[in-house]
Amino acid sequence: MASFFRKLFSSETANRHGPSDFSTVDSAARVRIAACAIMVEVARADDDFTSEEHAIIVDSLKAEFNLSDDEAGDLISIASRKTDESIDTWGFTHTLNESLSEPEKIGVIEAIWKIIFSDGRLGKHEDTLIHKLSFLLGLTHQQMIAAKMKMLEGSQGES
Repeated sequence: MASFFRKLFSSETANRHGPSDFSTVDSAARVRIAACAIMVEVARADDDFTSEEHAIIVDSLKAEFNLSDDEAGDLISIASRKTDESIDTWGFTHTLNESLSEPEKIGVIEAIWKIIFSDGRLGKHEDTLIHKLSFLLGLTHQQMIAAKMKMLEGSQGES
């Protein structure tokens, strides 16, 4: 049985509305796709989308949106396609700005920091992208750094 996300983006819907059209997708699904797309974009920033980054995204999607492994995998596939079709991240951040509270946007940035540091280092493209995403989400530099510190403190407790 096809998952909810596959049904949303069936070939019939894509043919009718075009690959980037969100008009037939409900608000909650748009938020899920936008959040996932941003995470995928960050994972790709260093040109090495690792299995660990993929697992972090799956875990984040399952926790935040109460998805199964299959649903999270389908969402990553859809979001990956959307990022391939997109020329920038503004559309995704705009969707999140319309729907998420400030604490929820900070949660997205925390998940992004976790993806970035999954390999133990901060690459220059990742650094540029996290600053850009924080700005586009309307967060301050202090909020971005606080999210980074929270993620780093949490990962030290897991070791």
